[in-house]
Amino acid sequence: METLKTDVLVVGGGTGGTAAALQAARRGANVILVSEFAWLGGMLTSAGVTAPDGNELEAWQTGIWGAFLRELERRHPEGLDHGWVSFFTYDPRVGAAIFADWVAELPNLTWIAGQVPLEVLRHANQVVGVRFADYTIYGKVTLDGTELGDLLVLGDIPHRWGWELQAEFGEPSAPIESNALTQTYPVQTPTWVMVMQDVGEGNKAAVIPAPPHYNPELFKGAWEDYGGEKFLNYGRLPGDRFMINWPIHGNDYGEGVHRLIGTESEKQQFLQEAGWHSQGFAHFIQTHLGRRYGLAENIFPHISSKSHILSDGAYALHPYYRESRRLRGLTTVRERDLLPIAKGSVAALPIVVNAQGCEQAENVCDAISIGNYANDHHYPSGDIKLAPKSIRWGGRWTGTPFTIPYRALVPETIDGFLACEKNISVSHMANGATRLQPCVLGIGQAAGMAAALCIELQCQPRDLPVRSLQEALLTDAIAPNAIIPLFNQPIDHPEWLYWQQFYLNQPDAYPGLGYAPTQQEFTQQTVERSLIQTQLEVSGVFKRLDKQQYELFITMPTSLTGQTVSLVTLKADINHLFECLNAEQTVVVAGNINYAGNWLLVEHCYIFQSQLASDQ
Repeated sequence: METLKTDVLVVGGGTGGTAAALQAARRGANVILVSEFAWLGGMLTSAGVTAPDGNELEAWQTGIWGAFLRELERRHPEGLDHGWVSFFTYDPRVGAAIFADWVAELPNLTWIAGQVPLEVLRHANQVVGVRFADYTIYGKVTLDGTELGDLLVLGDIPHRWGWELQAEFGEPSAPIESNALTQTYPVQTPTWVMVMQDVGEGNKAAVIPAPPHYNPELFKGAWEDYGGEKFLNYGRLPGDRFMINWPIHGNDYGEGVHRLIGTESEKQQFLQEAGWHSQGFAHFIQTHLGRRYGLAENIFPHISSKSHILSDGAYALHPYYRESRRLRGLTTVRERDLLPIAKGSVAALPIVVNAQGCEQAENVCDAISIGNYANDHHYPSGDIKLAPKSIRWGGRWTGTPFTIPYRALVPETIDGFLACEKNISVSHMANGATRLQPCVLGIGQAAGMAAALCIELQCQPRDLPVRSLQEALLTDAIAPNAIIPLFNQPIDHPEWLYWQQFYLNQPDAYPGLGYAPTQQEFTQQTVERSLIQTQLEVSGVFKRLDKQQYELFITMPTSLTGQTVSLVTLKADINHLFECLNAEQTVVVAGNINYAGNWLLVEHCYIFQSQLASDQ
């Protein structure tokens, strides 16, 4: 067994772990990243969820998440707007290659694949390293980036698993008492994602065999409210492929999900059943929609696990885990921390009252990343009633933006350790919003920067001045990351950094509507970038159906004349224009038409440009 030493040890190559390792190394720390699989990126790649949810608005496309989107766009010249569940769908092989390339650029980052943690090494209350089958690695700061929070149990680090009742955190959507749902499904349902292929009309794909114990009744009615074509287009990928991650009588699987934290044989049994369940759904799709649809080939690396679970290259390398063990941290993110403030469109900032470490007692905002997705919970028994946190913006539904506090990454009593995945200190109820891929990338980036700063300052994570972490994230030379959600402040706005720092200094002044009091300025450079990305220019009659609900009746070009599409945007200036336009006004817009969602994603509006020119 080889013994290694490093500044920062990241265990798990998932979404958060990959971001943490990249950021810590970019800051200058010596980093070792140990992953179980041959792909980095977790949910975004090896779990096959290549239709990420959340942080879709332009103002939230910052940090490693924003850099990942820009690189996906560069490597996908056909664009990313193909499905209707997300504005960004892509080939998982491309996502994995991006992370691998970024890691290879860093000589101070060593990546070891094919290893799982077996033991966490501690000196009293401090984590000092981790033992694997072939390595013992000592690190000054260790980060848990595993899919199920494995280091928490191996290191005897206090953590949670399962539901909290309403009495614990006062969450409005939490159950008052334990019931059949909380007992049967202690965590959200995982999904073993697969990719299917349209081989074209008149062609036949290879037969997808039925798995053992196949029961077609489990999938009956999966797409009856949508139709087969729209169902498939949910996760349409480039190349006439489809990501299958379908919650309605689909491939979510949660029977006996508690086995994931049981013995190794129990875990493998659950994984085998989950794999068969997804194979059964693929067989059901082909049986009912025809052999035009089959499994895609060579999407994921072909592997043969000890239980021979889904070694076909159409199935993800592991399930999409929506929830894991969750740290007991210095604070816990609760449902009410994600909900909009009264008469507002944003959640309140996390504030430490009378923060220590200051010459004078003061209130300090310790936000370190942004999320905005709706509180989305998956159980085989169906949806549960949740306090609403969705809002309409840009002509579509999105989620109330919220922030993750640094204290949620730090254990209550253990030093030398940070959480950087779905395993942060969060309630079961709030996990439905914090678990999404872009949010976890931001958590990982913050954790990696914190670990590197702890090395620089020779301090423990709990003693790290949070403002030093925030400044480092905001001014990072490669991927600066927004911390304060401001709808009208994309990262290329000239006042972006000013307003980020302003609300960190004066968190009580943070506006409830989420808009900085600044006049929007859109430079020629911004316009040129939009025009470069533009795929289509159309003119038509603008229609306002309701507040934040818009349509365009297309009059040109002739190939699209007479069609009506929804108008949506991710840009604050276009959103503002839509709110101000007169109904039945003729406009010229440029963007991308998504036929799966029947929307036009607007990147530029010529009406707006003429108004801007006259104002100047």
